[in-house]
Amino acid sequence: MLIDILTKINSINENMFSGFDSFINQFGMPDWLCDAILDSFHVLPLLFIVFLFIELIEYFYADKINNFMKRAEKTAPLIGSLAAIIPQCGFSVIASTLYIRKFITKGTLIAIYLATSDEAIPILLANPTHMYYVFPIIGIKIVIAIIAGYLIDFILKDNKYIPIIQETDQEELDNETEHEGCCHHSVSQRRKREIIIHPIKHTLNIFVFILIITILLNFLIFMYGKYAILHTLLGKIKILEPVITAFIGLIPNCAVSIALTMLLIKGSISFGAVMSGLLSNAGLGILILFRHNANIKDTMKIIGILLSISIVSGLIIQMF
Repeated sequence: MLIDILTKINSINENMFSGFDSFINQFGMPDWLCDAILDSFHVLPLLFIVFLFIELIEYFYADKINNFMKRAEKTAPLIGSLAAIIPQCGFSVIASTLYIRKFITKGTLIAIYLATSDEAIPILLANPTHMYYVFPIIGIKIVIAIIAGYLIDFILKDNKYIPIIQETDQEELDNETEHEGCCHHSVSQRRKREIIIHPIKHTLNIFVFILIITILLNFLIFMYGKYAILHTLLGKIKILEPVITAFIGLIPNCAVSIALTMLLIKGSISFGAVMSGLLSNAGLGILILFRHNANIKDTMKIIGILLSISIVSGLIIQMF
């Protein structure tokens, strides 16, 4: 049903941009540049619709999800994985804070990191011809996250929670720390005006990333057609793609998932490599962990586990 709705919206979108397409084509730009500009502008309306829907979920249900996570205990890896798959930058930030305060275990935190989705899903939803990737990506991330979360807690015996403190004290703690998500909007204190403002700002920010990355990719593909030697070089490092993308995925920036998704759409990278990068890409959550976790060894252990799971998963997926 969702795919049918988005396909209809995309059809309306194509008709709406027909005049704009003719206008851009009049400038006589190279095909690779013209295609990059047109493709980037065409996703604008769909991106805004997707981000508006995400913002509504985040505004009305994020606090309920966060409070439930504090009390979930044994079911936390499962619930955390399912909640994290909703594309939003705030959940990994909150999860890192909950871990530092000992409300969730290491397994739950890593499960949330592995399942976290930011820009990959919205971009694929905004490209109806590639929406068939959405459910495999979501399914694989959830399965890996849940299994990894419970295994990590079982192996490390990390199953101790600090009892939930009184609500008034918790509110004081929450007010002490003001977390920022993407576009510098508040994650801790959501405002009604951000329901519209943030999706607009986020759509424009992502549009700029998509435009730049698409232009670069189209140019490289154009050059790739001229110099066949690149094909030979890429073929030799194909097996290492999941390793490289896993390390790239650790960068706490939405541009990473955008770049990986655009590479997938362009057919320039394997599905296993994309999954490896998306699994390790925990967004701003890792940044919060580095900034506020006093135990640097513990932080590095979490990063090492996250990286190892992402690489191994990516290599296995690539083999099949």
